[in-house]
Amino acid sequence: MMATTNKTKKSKKTIEPATVAEAKEMEEKPYWQTTEDEVLLRSPEMEDEFKTSDSWRVFRIMGEFVGGFDALGTTTRGVSVFGSARTKEDDPSYIAARETGKLLAEAGFEVITGGGPGIMEAANRGAFDAKKMSIGCNIELPFEQIPNPYQTKSLTFKYFFVRKTMFIKYSNAYLIFPGGFGTMDEMFEALTLIQTRKIRNFPVVLFNSQYWRGLLQWITSTMLNEKMINPEDLGLMHLTDSPRDAVDFIIKTCNVELNGNSK
Repeated sequence: MMATTNKTKKSKKTIEPATVAEAKEMEEKPYWQTTEDEVLLRSPEMEDEFKTSDSWRVFRIMGEFVGGFDALGTTTRGVSVFGSARTKEDDPSYIAARETGKLLAEAGFEVITGGGPGIMEAANRGAFDAKKMSIGCNIELPFEQIPNPYQTKSLTFKYFFVRKTMFIKYSNAYLIFPGGFGTMDEMFEALTLIQTRKIRNFPVVLFNSQYWRGLLQWITSTMLNEKMINPEDLGLMHLTDSPRDAVDFIIKTCNVELNGNSK
């Protein structure tokens, strides 16, 4: 009982700023919120009660999977679009992502994104412009993610790995715009699953050759040269600077029925 009391007091402890400058700095930083992912992935503590343990947490995870499967169960022509949440509306990548989202929707695909701002908003907005299905798989973050307003179907997940499963399961292709760690994570996870034949070989399209050139050069000159990958692995990615080419490549290489025709 004593251990539980001490833990409660510790969790409620706050750090008071010593100076006006520190107070201002704290106000500018996002308020830290414990996420379900953080709780799940941290090491257990001796005083953890059984009902708050990982064994019980499995039921919440199971519920999140069930909710995602139920919500997306009719999504058979999905294409997931990834990219930075920091991309502004007047950025060429935002403009291209919006056009690409519209072209994908008009071609009969359901556009799926992470539901946030930036590239995600642009792709959802393009599908929304075409008055077609625009799906957002949002995630709870320590700093609140605000869902973009261009989603015709919006889901929110607590766990990253559940959300990532939805992207993989309901996508016929990945379209990767310039982005940061999260974008790289989604791209390399898909490439790993394709390379190891855990999933079928679906298109992974990289948009903006200038942005990806350095990474692709390193993959070729270092990873391939050191025999960490095979030459054919380089063919798992398609590089383009054209929304029309990106969509045409996905149509050509997707094994999915569009408008009644098998592509």
